[in-house]
Amino acid sequence: MAEERKMIRTYLDEVPWGTEEFLAEEEKKSRKERRQLPEGCESTVLYKDIMRIAWPSLLEQLLTSLVGMADMIMVGAMVNGDDAISAVSLANQPKFIFISLMIALNVGVTAAVARDRGAQQHETANKTMMQGLFMGFWVCVFASFVGYIFARPLIRFMATGALSEDIVDMGTTYMQIQMIGFITMGLAGTITAALRGVGNSRSPMIYNITANLVNIVGNYLLINGHFGFPALGVAGASIATVIGQIVALIIALRVISTGKHYFKFSVLDFFRGFTPDMHAISRIVKVGIPSLIEQAIMRVGIILFSRQVASLGQPYYATHQICMNVQSLSFMLGMGLAVSSTTLVGQSLGKKRPDMAEHYSTRCMRIGLAMSVVLGLFFAFWGKYIVGLYSDTPAVIAASIPVMWIVGILQPAQIPQFILSGSLRGAGATRATAVITLVGVLIMRPVVGHIAINVLKWGLLGAWTAVAFDQVARSALVIAIYNQGKWKKMQV
Repeated sequence: MAEERKMIRTYLDEVPWGTEEFLAEEEKKSRKERRQLPEGCESTVLYKDIMRIAWPSLLEQLLTSLVGMADMIMVGAMVNGDDAISAVSLANQPKFIFISLMIALNVGVTAAVARDRGAQQHETANKTMMQGLFMGFWVCVFASFVGYIFARPLIRFMATGALSEDIVDMGTTYMQIQMIGFITMGLAGTITAALRGVGNSRSPMIYNITANLVNIVGNYLLINGHFGFPALGVAGASIATVIGQIVALIIALRVISTGKHYFKFSVLDFFRGFTPDMHAISRIVKVGIPSLIEQAIMRVGIILFSRQVASLGQPYYATHQICMNVQSLSFMLGMGLAVSSTTLVGQSLGKKRPDMAEHYSTRCMRIGLAMSVVLGLFFAFWGKYIVGLYSDTPAVIAASIPVMWIVGILQPAQIPQFILSGSLRGAGATRATAVITLVGVLIMRPVVGHIAINVLKWGLLGAWTAVAFDQVARSALVIAIYNQGKWKKMQV
């Protein structure tokens, strides 16, 4: 079958299935004994598996981050560049509230599909993906409607009265256009989640990179107006993003409709109507609901924190958003490797091999830590030059220097929360990640931010002190929960 030929194969396919006796023996092993690889298995083979899945995602995340940076740089090149950067940033915060709905759904899709792939239940995996698309479509319709209608109140809430009405107007326009195209982004994300669950990160890399290139070209044509296109400013940047998302969805649907990439899906199914499968839906929801709570907690915490920073006014809010945008380069590293840890942990547990799940997860961490040190040095020593690409305002560049040092120092400390959280999600342990997010983003970051900004009067440096506390706290918690090992017994 085409599906069999196109599966992404790993060493895990050669490993014998776990038995009840094997699982009982694994529980008795000490930590030192668990570090020993199965007979005949070598670390180099596992590293190859990890990178086979991770490199397309790493490249995709890198280019996506670079496109996001280019997007912001091109917006910042407008006459009122600092205001435009603030407007886009204001819109992105409430937009991510709605994106969190799809992120939660897609975490459930990836975990369930990975288990099905590990258990060699191909038809079940296909059904899980289709049910995810069915649910995602209606979630996106709801989010699009609510986000468009309430765009202005949400933007004004974010502005806290400290930013001008012109910034609020630009932010509202940007967000409303984004919500019009929300369905395309959401459905493409669900397809990506399913493909990554079976280990196919190359196809998402191709269509997401293509979408990003379309976005960049659209920015060039529509922000300042070139080759006869109108100069639409912030609205042009938003339109270019939506056009890129449409291209990504078209290619993603093509990928899963050919039957050559594990799945088989017909676009006509959208018009014929899905038949809800409650078992498949319940599997997605079981993992997705805790993830939704996690995402909701994260969004509320970040919004509260963003309002604290916005109260500092210009140019500090613009500086903060520029540094956050630059920091997104580091997220690509963690998220790219998290794709491998989520996929390989899920597939290992689907085959009843928690030992392999732990071996893969450990080696993902080693790769991440080594890469994060290099990235941290880059941010610390070259950060101010990168910020200079966004803005030539002296106050912005001066304020960014200590912030970029914090960003650099934090790189090794934040890696565990990405990679090990990915492992926990692959196992279906999304309640644990929700608790971690609650402590870090909703409690630690706003509380420390309030003290540092409003009590100690540390300004922007105080805000990033809060970010540092949050990142370190979350990494410590995820390491502690991961080491407990309860995730190995999760059922999806």
